[in-house]
Amino acid sequence: MALWNNPRWFDNKKRQEQLDDHIRATGKARFGLREFEEDQKADAVRVHFDRVAPKYDFMNSLLSFGIQHAWKRAAVRMLGVGPGDRVLDVCGGTGDLAILAARRTGPAGQVTIYDINYAMIRAGRHKIDPFPSRSHISYVQGDAERISFPDNTFDCAMVGFGIRNLTHLRQGFSEMVRTLKPGGRFLCLEFSQPTNPLFRSLYDFYSFNIMPALGQLLAGSAESYACLPETIRMFPLPDELAAMLADVGLRNVRWKAMTNGISVAHVGTKSE
Repeated sequence: MALWNNPRWFDNKKRQEQLDDHIRATGKARFGLREFEEDQKADAVRVHFDRVAPKYDFMNSLLSFGIQHAWKRAAVRMLGVGPGDRVLDVCGGTGDLAILAARRTGPAGQVTIYDINYAMIRAGRHKIDPFPSRSHISYVQGDAERISFPDNTFDCAMVGFGIRNLTHLRQGFSEMVRTLKPGGRFLCLEFSQPTNPLFRSLYDFYSFNIMPALGQLLAGSAESYACLPETIRMFPLPDELAAMLADVGLRNVRWKAMTNGISVAHVGTKSE
């Protein structure tokens, strides 16, 4: 028996119920298996990340066996950040993607970490503030569904392992595309369903036995580290996500699956 309830991978009908239209029609939204009033989910997500922020980087590296860093490097390479680019890192949290992008923009560029959760921003500042070579990384605390930048501001916009926590997924993507300049480049790096059935079974066992146990032992919360894989099982599959991204104004959308599909990077370009 699993240490934590395994919700199994949602089918297409149940995945559709996690999207904006259904949420607005019903007034209900999920964060993992827990259901909230639509306007209360954001508070639940904030409480969750307040709790995990102090050990977020450590636990992510431990639970992914360090592979998350390879995923992030590969994704930023796909985005094609160049010298002098202005980059928006939505749900940027502790800044891993921002640091990788800042190396590519150089000091002539600007990278903005944009996250609603101050505890997450604070948890990553020790990786950025002491280093003069990273002084072109800045922070803005704000809502990813209402990004506080004008239209056509950024050369690149990216989000890594955070978009699935929004109440309105499509709204978040639309806001990211709005802030991109015409021809600007977009990246979404997210977890997804492993493609091999045997590997998927092992991944399920790990997600709902090992991860909650380590979460309780090392971070004091089994629930927090069971909620994360629950949200993954409700997220659109790669082809579904690609269709959504095309629908919000991106062209040439393509994706790359990594580590048997555990992680998938989607990239696209804003229409001219």
